[in-house]
Amino acid sequence: MAFFGVEIKHFRSHKYLRIRNKLFDIAEPKIIGIINCTPDSFFKDSRAMTSEEIEITVEKMKNDGVDIIDIGACSTRPGAELISEEEELSRLIPAITLIKEKFPTLIISIDTFRSQVAEKGLIAGADIINDVTAGDFDPKIWSIAATYRAPYILMHARGNAKTMQEMTNYDHVSLDILLYLSEKIKKIKEAGIKDVIIDLGFGFAKTEIQNYQLIADLQLFDLLEFPMLIGISRKSMIYNRLNIDPGQALNGTTILHTYALSKSVNFLRVHDVKEAVEIKTLLKLDRKLK
Repeated sequence: MAFFGVEIKHFRSHKYLRIRNKLFDIAEPKIIGIINCTPDSFFKDSRAMTSEEIEITVEKMKNDGVDIIDIGACSTRPGAELISEEEELSRLIPAITLIKEKFPTLIISIDTFRSQVAEKGLIAGADIINDVTAGDFDPKIWSIAATYRAPYILMHARGNAKTMQEMTNYDHVSLDILLYLSEKIKKIKEAGIKDVIIDLGFGFAKTEIQNYQLIADLQLFDLLEFPMLIGISRKSMIYNRLNIDPGQALNGTTILHTYALSKSVNFLRVHDVKEAVEIKTLLKLDRKLK
């Protein structure tokens, strides 16, 4: 891949992630299933509020081949209202406890930007912190990740749920985000976090065109030499472009997931586990044939 006249070679070759002092093999891509313990997430089929709904959803994902469950209890979609820390905890902790009881071998990621929520989630049994604010909302979250040796998902974003869509001015979206992530990684490493996963933050302070520019430039971010997560499942960049609604966006999602995995992305964060696992299986077969 040539970028601004410079050849970017494919060298993302991460094989392991340390999770609770054990090595988790990521040489092959991993599928992260989304569970939203919220009443207002943009894709209604990802919502699971009751214990029964959570158990049914997780069991299906497990049977479909999920590798990690990502639980969020405070919606971060554009325009979402910020709930209190107490309400977030009241939704999140019972969900983690239930999953650890019913599915003890599953790895759990918690989608939160609050340090106290992250800490209590890790104590309850979660393994990974997924912070959509990259520590900007609550810088103490970095010390929590370091203390508990939890892998940290570093996502690019600007502003908050109310303001992000007004903050899409970039000189060049891919280069600007590359610089942002590289600067954050330096600070995160200084804070003592060992395992970092980068997330380009599709849909967060980006226009539709900018989202697709990032897709085209995925290999540029190999320069960071960290595993990458892609979170584009059923997002507006797909359904608006196709003039459909989120419920009809599985095919478009699958197409972009296939492209992302062909560029050696390490994690897909998805609503539809079965279909994502099928992509991974077929691409693995393709590699074997070569």
